[in-house]
Amino acid sequence: MAGNERNASETYECDVLVAGSGCSGMSAAITARYRGLDVLIVEKEPRFGGTTARSGGWLWIPGTSLAKAYGITETPEQARTYLRHEAGNNYDAARVDAFLSAGPEAVDFFTTKTALRFDMPLVFPDYHAEAPGGAQGGRSMVTRPFDGRELGDQIKSLGMPLPELTVFGMMLGSGKEIIHFMRVTKSLTSAVYVAKRLSRHLMDVMRYGRGMTLTNGNALAGRLAKSAQDLKIPMWLSSPVRELTVENGAVTGAIVSREGRNVRVRARQGVVLACGGFPHDVERRKKMFPHAPTGVEHFSPGPTGNTGDGLRLAESAGGHVEDRLPNAAAWVPVSLTTRKDGSKGVMPHFIDRAKPGVIAVMRDGKRFANEGNSYHDFVQAMIKAAKPGEEIAAYLVCDHQTLRKYGLGCVPPFPMPLGHHLDTGYLMRGDTLEALAAKAGIDAEAFTETVRQFNATAPLGHDAAFGKGSKAYNRYQGDAMHGPNPCIAPIENGPFYAIKMVIGDLGTYAGIVTDENAQALDAEGRVIPGLYAAGNDMASIMGGNYPGAGITLGPALTFGYIAGRHLADSAAKRDAA
Repeated sequence: MAGNERNASETYECDVLVAGSGCSGMSAAITARYRGLDVLIVEKEPRFGGTTARSGGWLWIPGTSLAKAYGITETPEQARTYLRHEAGNNYDAARVDAFLSAGPEAVDFFTTKTALRFDMPLVFPDYHAEAPGGAQGGRSMVTRPFDGRELGDQIKSLGMPLPELTVFGMMLGSGKEIIHFMRVTKSLTSAVYVAKRLSRHLMDVMRYGRGMTLTNGNALAGRLAKSAQDLKIPMWLSSPVRELTVENGAVTGAIVSREGRNVRVRARQGVVLACGGFPHDVERRKKMFPHAPTGVEHFSPGPTGNTGDGLRLAESAGGHVEDRLPNAAAWVPVSLTTRKDGSKGVMPHFIDRAKPGVIAVMRDGKRFANEGNSYHDFVQAMIKAAKPGEEIAAYLVCDHQTLRKYGLGCVPPFPMPLGHHLDTGYLMRGDTLEALAAKAGIDAEAFTETVRQFNATAPLGHDAAFGKGSKAYNRYQGDAMHGPNPCIAPIENGPFYAIKMVIGDLGTYAGIVTDENAQALDAEGRVIPGLYAAGNDMASIMGGNYPGAGITLGPALTFGYIAGRHLADSAAKRDAA
């Protein structure tokens, strides 16, 4: 008997223990509770929501009734073809089939039986829409905004959005809302919209201490929490799982640290691990991230509490962690910023790279990729282009007109000021390309030649080197009002600007090996009774690739649902027996 178990001062009994309060954890808990099981959620952090609360709130699930309502229909075989192409040799047929079958069912369950709601743009292409089985839309959906006041006092414990992705602390909804803020000085309609939105936000802050119009991932976490609240599922915050309890080879519960004491939680049906993966586990990063040989050359915007607890717990019970994927995480280029209070921030670069008038170069002054491609693809190109022994970093570059029109990284567009970012060195400026190169440490001669070559065909909307704007996803993230190519404009009028980007992640892919029921498997592929994994704790079904917007949260919701359903079905069979 381990020390924590021996020193447990009390016992708590339930049917299902869920470790983690992000999308996958709450999905499993809600599903199991709705089907009649007694569920407990425990969360390591003092706030709930995990990575989900900081995310964009997008979910990638093909074949949903939401898509069909828009007239978008497809067979499972089309999505299966796409995932088979994306995953390559790491394609897991059984789990992909489970995802494609249960995903639409999960969406129907949550949107009809709980507080969860989604919106789907008519056109949001897969990241590789031109690949076999790829689609121009109908697979990615975003969580509908949510009024945080519906959570009551629980709103105080909801994880905050990433500050770098807010305006005055206000979360912006995807799509039309961002367009309004981008056009605030050019459109009266947008100016009125922004004024009303800001006024409402400031009133909420004065009254409640935070904005109450939850969008994106905050809305997803909030809606799931409201659903759990409606089902009266208890949630213990600041309560990490110390160890699993195992009897006769089956996981029967865990020792949870709560309010300074160890509590033995007996879970009659099983334990679901949904602890958020390992983006802040330096030792595991050292082993699995080739670009981080000491484990520290990596910068994650995810919650610092995501340190691989779920993976270690699974391994302690005989579980196996997948370590053969070509990419152990969902990569994203990030820039490191200093906030006005002096704290450090990590800014993920999602859409600015695709805007017209923006290119990226390495320290040698040369472009290396199509800047409009997905963040995951872009980082892989960064790694490939880096010189041996050099820091893997790229520089996002634009001129003054482009910066003030679209912004760049943490730097907002006109009329917001630039001074803070210039003072901290986050934004580098030079009156000439040579001056900017000197400030950034870029090879000046190669850099000026790169810009000259890019500008030669930019007025025609053509990128001879990398074809920026040639793909559906490029064009979606560009500027639809700019032509002839929504992603291409010359870089010609100084001053010129640059932001340094390094490697981060949106969640880890290498996780606990499971079967199609989300049950954890040992190294020989045998089910570990009573142990489940979902979300970023579960090995990704994407095979190390990133096929479209929401490929972490879509499977998270789905396999959380699958785990909860399987737990309830197993309980029913056991009761019948």
